[in-house]
Amino acid sequence: MTEAGVSAADVSVLSLDQLHKAFGALKVTDDVTLEVRSGEIHALIGPNGAGKSTLIAQICGEMRSDAGRVSFKGRDVTDLSAFKRARLGLGRSFQTTQLCFEFSVLEHVILSLDCMEGGSFNLVANPRNDAALREEAMHWIGKVGLTGRESRQVANLAHGERRQLELAVSLARKPHVLVLDEPMAGMGAEESARMVDLLGELKGEYPMLLVEHDMDAVFTLADRISVLVYGRVIFTGTVDEVRRNPEVRSAYLGDEAC
Repeated sequence: MTEAGVSAADVSVLSLDQLHKAFGALKVTDDVTLEVRSGEIHALIGPNGAGKSTLIAQICGEMRSDAGRVSFKGRDVTDLSAFKRARLGLGRSFQTTQLCFEFSVLEHVILSLDCMEGGSFNLVANPRNDAALREEAMHWIGKVGLTGRESRQVANLAHGERRQLELAVSLARKPHVLVLDEPMAGMGAEESARMVDLLGELKGEYPMLLVEHDMDAVFTLADRISVLVYGRVIFTGTVDEVRRNPEVRSAYLGDEAC
């Protein structure tokens, strides 16, 4: 227990309080309030154009909100840059791959570790020469199931393996929460199943805000789900509550809720 009557699972790690964002007359974030609690996977779902990407940009510090507050580990980070939020432990993945195709799996993770420690990555020197960094990098590579792929260039990885590598890069920075932007995007059925298994293994270790269109994955992984429609959260609840909610079914799920 962290406080009288409050369990660790109820503690908010990331919270959004009445966020607003508009482009001219178009409201893309409309009074959004939600929280990610310690140890949970909180899924954010909604149709295309609902404002999910804009909301993620505000959470991660890439876009300034017009009003409202973002708090991380009890600290107001609304005015902090994306870099400073990342240094505090806000990890994220992107909807499109942000990897360098000519780098190997090992080099990517070592670079992530080196940046976290404030080092200066030397593109001329062989990063494998640092035994300590190599050992730690191999730990994270194994954590995401890429052992044996460490020497492969990103260009030679399958799409699902690139997604696994992106997760390893984020985990190497020892995040306190992960914001995952459609980690199953572009995957086939086997790759998606592998990612679901991986995220399931990480569940409880890392609180996650999972933005995803794959409803099978969402229903398998999520503890709670928030539904975003036209920039506004219309409902937040458990998987069963979301499945049963008539407004959610009408706006987004349809027959998928059955």
